[in-house]
Amino acid sequence: MAAEGWIWRWGWGRRCLGRPGLPGPGPGPTTPLFLLLLLGSVAADITDGNSEHLKREHSLIKPYQGVGSSSMPLWDFQGSTMLTSQYVRLTPDERSKEGSIWNHQPCFLKDWEMHVHFKVHGTGKKNLHGDGIALWYTRDRLVPGPVFGSKDNFHGLAIFLDTYPNDETTERVFPYISVMVNNGSLSYDHSKDGRWTELAGCTADFRNRDHDTFLAVRYSRGRLTVMTDLEDKNEWKNCIDITGVRLPTGYYFGASAGTGDLSDNHDIISMKLFQLMVEHTPDEESIDWTKIEPSVNFLKSPKDNVDDPTGNFRSGPLTGWRVFLLLLCALLGIVVCAVVGAVVFQKRQERNKRFY
Repeated sequence: MAAEGWIWRWGWGRRCLGRPGLPGPGPGPTTPLFLLLLLGSVAADITDGNSEHLKREHSLIKPYQGVGSSSMPLWDFQGSTMLTSQYVRLTPDERSKEGSIWNHQPCFLKDWEMHVHFKVHGTGKKNLHGDGIALWYTRDRLVPGPVFGSKDNFHGLAIFLDTYPNDETTERVFPYISVMVNNGSLSYDHSKDGRWTELAGCTADFRNRDHDTFLAVRYSRGRLTVMTDLEDKNEWKNCIDITGVRLPTGYYFGASAGTGDLSDNHDIISMKLFQLMVEHTPDEESIDWTKIEPSVNFLKSPKDNVDDPTGNFRSGPLTGWRVFLLLLCALLGIVVCAVVGAVVFQKRQERNKRFY
């Protein structure tokens, strides 16, 4: 890592070229030892820079190669995607555009962390803009489709950075980030903004910012974490944290975007993939990770959840059948109590008669 010139803050700090000591959520390299020990239990599952490695074969970093051409080393792009010296523009601020960029190489890392430097901006005001960016780790690549410029019924992981609320009844505040894991059997419902297949999400005000905006996706030992840095404070903010996620190796990283009647510029400045050095048990090492089916060990279906304005989940509303079941249970409870009470009262009366 020293050869690359990267300095990594402890915890979820941002990697900054040649700028040690930047503020962040965790202690810096000069933090006293007793404070590191005190924070050890909190940061035990968060790697430091010494155990991470930038994987250039899966990273998109300036200066880009192939500017002005229709291809570039290690990455393919299609549709409206345009490569410049400063950014990869997936869509211009024009209607009905779709574009994507995909890594050539399948990723065989079991544990990884992707940092994405992106920018969404345009002339549209209020809700007069759309639709957003999708980040992918999927089996198939370079397949255009209706889901932010890429295919539906995909196999793998998608993170949606959605800027337009299609569902007028939603309580969500947009822009909104959500996560979906699919084994090919689920379809993304644009009319509901993916609400029925969403695992978790959060509100994130990333559009038309005057400063850099970042997103980090970490996958390690079944735990999927998404964090954002949108305030120009060099600090990561929690967005999504899910356990029980199973993703295979051998899939491809990519990004796509789409516009409809409304539009925005959707730009990717960099995508940096880091390998996480994590120990696995012998049983885990013996698994053929390429054969794993994308899945999530969820206690209940996402369809049983509804969102609240903060982007968190609460229990679903009392629909008709739920009210019926509750009333039925209450009625049965009353009947049982009445029967037990009658039996007790009768036995007490019989006992009292024996004393006269």
